[in-house]
Amino acid sequence: MNKQKKLILRIISVLSAGLFLVPFYIMLINSFKTKKQLFLDTLGFPKTFDFNNYIVAWERLEFLKVFFNSLIITVGSLTIVIIFSSMAAWMLQRTKSKLSTFIFFVFVASMLIPFQAVMLPLVRIMGKLNLLNMPGLIFMYLGFQSSLSIFLYHGFVKGIPKALDEAAIIDGCNSFQIFWYIIFPLLKPITITVSVLNAVWIWNDYLLPSLVINKEASHTIPLRIFFFFGEYTKQWHLAMAGLTLAIIPVIIFYFFAQKHIIKGVTDGSVK
Repeated sequence: MNKQKKLILRIISVLSAGLFLVPFYIMLINSFKTKKQLFLDTLGFPKTFDFNNYIVAWERLEFLKVFFNSLIITVGSLTIVIIFSSMAAWMLQRTKSKLSTFIFFVFVASMLIPFQAVMLPLVRIMGKLNLLNMPGLIFMYLGFQSSLSIFLYHGFVKGIPKALDEAAIIDGCNSFQIFWYIIFPLLKPITITVSVLNAVWIWNDYLLPSLVINKEASHTIPLRIFFFFGEYTKQWHLAMAGLTLAIIPVIIFYFFAQKHIIKGVTDGSVK
């Protein structure tokens, strides 16, 4: 590729990145403006930074409360998704049979089923079983997130020599010990990738919690933002501050784990 083509690609990349960042720019600068400044100059830089918007949004959102609700749901969901998906992927890859192949393709095919097609029957069934609110939500995330997670783990497990399993069996390990002490530590790169991909989706999810959570005390950040945004629709400066507070935790988590994302995906696809 010559220098001219590289330059064109870089310019396109910068313009694309700038276009993608425009909504974040608008949200951030308007979160520091007064109501009057926001309506007079929406795209301009704030003349004075009004940090009181964040104080009001923090109090009205009950941010610490909804933050810990989202944290419990996200961490709980990730824990069971990682454990069950990695175990399932390991067994499906190591068990060479038509049944294991069929089950794996069922998991892969289920990624194509839209959530809207099953949400009403699912909520009705979970309601009859008294599994709504946080426990039921975590259980449902296991079902919805397992397909992609198993697909990623399955590709990564292919690169782990089966000789490790056989050596552990000779040493007297049972299946659980083989997985937990030998296989699972080797899955660290793809586990971080699975964690990031699922954490971002679960943390930002609004639709499923809105159907399942019926207690105000169990509201997640997206749910509370929805009600907050409706209440403060005309006070956009407070709404922008609330939205900024909502995305800060997941951005911090992403930056700490981003170096593992591409590595985990490419390792899984190649192996």
